[in-house]
Amino acid sequence: MSHNVLAFCNQKGGVGKTTTTFHIVDAARRAGHRVLALDMDPQGNLSTVLSSGGSSPGDAGIADALSGRSDATLADVVAPSIWGGVDLVATDPNSESLAFVRDELILGGAGRERRLRDALELLAPSYELVVIDCPPSLDLLTINALVAARRAVVVSQSALFSANGLARLRRTIDVVRRSYNPTLELVGAIINLHERNTVAGREQLAEIADCIAIIGDPVPKRVVLKDSAEAQTSLLDWGTTDARNLAGIYRRTSELLMEGVGSGTP
Repeated sequence: MSHNVLAFCNQKGGVGKTTTTFHIVDAARRAGHRVLALDMDPQGNLSTVLSSGGSSPGDAGIADALSGRSDATLADVVAPSIWGGVDLVATDPNSESLAFVRDELILGGAGRERRLRDALELLAPSYELVVIDCPPSLDLLTINALVAARRAVVVSQSALFSANGLARLRRTIDVVRRSYNPTLELVGAIINLHERNTVAGREQLAEIADCIAIIGDPVPKRVVLKDSAEAQTSLLDWGTTDARNLAGIYRRTSELLMEGVGSGTP
């Protein structure tokens, strides 16, 4: 795919992947880019923080566009987000619908890995950036996201268990590239929840940098990152110097992602 489709992934939960996606989307739209955000996580966390509140339980979402039992297209389930210039394909956090589709894909037969790619084919060129928030697993929902993506972006803590999980994730990306999506590029990792003043934080960051490119500056561990996302508020609107400094990190990282810096990592 020639358009800029990014899959934010890590099979481990709790690394700040959805929060990172939220703030990258904010930075991209502030730079004037039209953005489409897709929530591929059955927990629906990205939908919770980006939804404009106009949806109701039972509204059609990404599960409908991926299910073989529905006639809905991805264009049918796109909705406005809290921000102008950003559209959302949501997952209802109070519904098991996407989890059911995940199970449906297991028995889906030929083409099950391409459901999202096929659904995005006509829609993605309308946007300068498409971001996919993957579930914290290496299931068929994540595989669909990687097959649909032009670039894979790992979100990781600078922690030992996060570094150890990178090898497995890289193997999955390699399999997807060889079998389904030869143009998929592993851009590198956005480091989140970094504690640069600790020896462990610095050592584990160095370990991660040995096996994958680091995109931008590591994002320090700050409560405001999660608080502002849960409050559906841009860091620049949060009103503190710390929040504005963090917004600057995401702005620079977003610029690198739009430029494709770090792409082509083997």
